[in-house]
Order: sequence, then structure tokens, then C-alpha cells
Amino acid sequence: MKIKSLTLQTDNLQTMKEFYINKLGFLMIVETRDSFQIQTGTSILEFTNRDTVSKPYYHFAFNIPANQFEEAKFWLKNKVQLLTEDGEDEVNFSHLPAHAIYFEDPSGNIVEFIARYGINEESSEPFTIKSILHISEIGLIVDDVFKAGKELSKAHIFERDNKPLSEKFLNFMGVRDKGIFIILAHPGRRWIFSDKYSSIFPLKISVDKGKMIMVNHKGECILND
Repeated sequence: MKIKSLTLQTDNLQTMKEFYINKLGFLMIVETRDSFQIQTGTSILEFTNRDTVSKPYYHFAFNIPANQFEEAKFWLKNKVQLLTEDGEDEVNFSHLPAHAIYFEDPSGNIVEFIARYGINEESSEPFTIKSILHISEIGLIVDDVFKAGKELSKAHIFERDNKPLSEKFLNFMGVRDKGIFIILAHPGRRWIFSDKYSSIFPLKISVDKGKMIMVNHKGECILND
């Protein structure tokens, strides 16, 4: 599975545009009256205020070169304030293995840079925003995890370790050695490095073979070809 594009809602479109383009330096590729798209490595990230209700926020991640975690962290600390957990501003996922850092954008999204060792490619160029490889994670929050899992299976997206789906824990849907996942979960799970809890907000994910995965305002997961 590859995440080709991701569409998220925001109630703060102009500030988000200034943050991602002027502060972080992403390249804007499309802009309309109610949305903008940026190039995120081989993926496209879109923010829209179309039909937005409440104050939507999400968790998503970018894969970065496996050999550039410390360089990326230094670069990012000059742009934003890193989030902390138990006094630490980075996490070592020794079971993956990987290192990650987190920050919040102006809409309250919990954004992650993650270097996955043995999976992500390496780079000999200085780290910049152009070093981002692609979108590697997006939280898919639904009312019915098992029903959503059946929808994802139609796109051949399964739990990364072939374990049964859980209503209690996060379900990482994707292939482990590709390092790209849809994080399937119920509302109410706290996102690490944040005081925010997973909540249902509409989104669209375009994956391989022209398939589109959507979540609507009711928390229903819908797969379209």
C-alpha cells in the first residue's frame, strides 16, 4: 500500500497555508478558494475547509531518510516547538526499529517525522523539507473497527502482523516492511506526545490502484474504486 494523497479538513485554512508553505517550506501545487495541496515527497497532502464542522484534527506521519533523524530533528526544532512525553522530545520505537519526533500545526494536528531503520531509504543530501519521502501514517477513526476492517480488506489492506483487529488498541493496517500504515481505531485513544484523543473527523485517502478510502461525519468507513 502507498498513500498517494490525503485530504484533511481544517477550520483555519489561511493560517495552515502560511504554516506549511511559508514556515516549513512545502511546495504548493494546487490552490482553490476552499483548499490547497502541497507536495509531500511522493504523496500529496490537501487541506480543505469545505463542509468543515467543529475543530477537526488528525494524526499523520511523514517518513524521512533512515540516516537523518538527528539532522531532521535539529532542522525541525528551528521551525516549531517539539512535543514532549515524559520529559522527552523524541521516541525510540526499538521494536520497529525507528526514531520519531512530533509537533502540532495550527489546526492541532499531531504531525510526526519518523525514521524507520532498514525500511526508509537513506540520503546523502542535507536535510530539507524536500527530504521527506512520503506520507507514512494516517489515523482512521471510526465507530465500528471491524466493519471498517472489512472495507479495508477489499483493498487488500490488513493488520501488519496478521493479528485480529482490536477495539481497544491501535490497529496498524499495512505491510510492516513497507513502513506505510492506516492506523485504524475507535474514538477515545490518546495520541502519544499529545493531550488529544482520537476523534472522528472526515477524511479521504487515495491509495494504490485508484482506490479511495473515506470516513464521513458519522464515522463510517467507505471504500470507492
